[in-house]
Amino acid sequence: MNQTQVLSYVADLFTEKMPFNKMLGLRVTKYTTDAVEVSFDWKDDFIGNPLQKILHGGVTSSVMDVVGGMMAVGGMLDKAEDTNETTFLNSLGTLGTIDMRTDFLRPGRGESFVASARLIRTGNKVCVCRMELHNEQGTHIACGTGTYMVG
Repeated sequence: MNQTQVLSYVADLFTEKMPFNKMLGLRVTKYTTDAVEVSFDWKDDFIGNPLQKILHGGVTSSVMDVVGGMMAVGGMLDKAEDTNETTFLNSLGTLGTIDMRTDFLRPGRGESFVASARLIRTGNKVCVCRMELHNEQGTHIACGTGTYMVG
């Protein structure tokens, strides 16, 4: 499996094999070892404040955690040049969120949303990522930092 195939496998794992993420309707629009973008459309099921019709904070944080986790895998893959395919795929089982912070900047209004992530640092055991959420108009709704166990 080459790098592109692994990223495609991981994208499918996160969007199609995880029932919660599938319910969110996540679509991977960009996935490289140094950037991830995931989009999703508004659903009334996502309402966190019915008076304002804004995203529930749990949806915002969950989607940012997804792109952060995917970015952590990209960081793992970039560092795993010497690792064989089986060892790398087995290491995906150790991936997990250690800590995540979400800063809610504006109400989550919009018809569609894009969450993105980039690497801050990747080590042998821990990866740190920066995540953002914007609506279709480019309004910056939230940002966050995630720390992920990668080894």
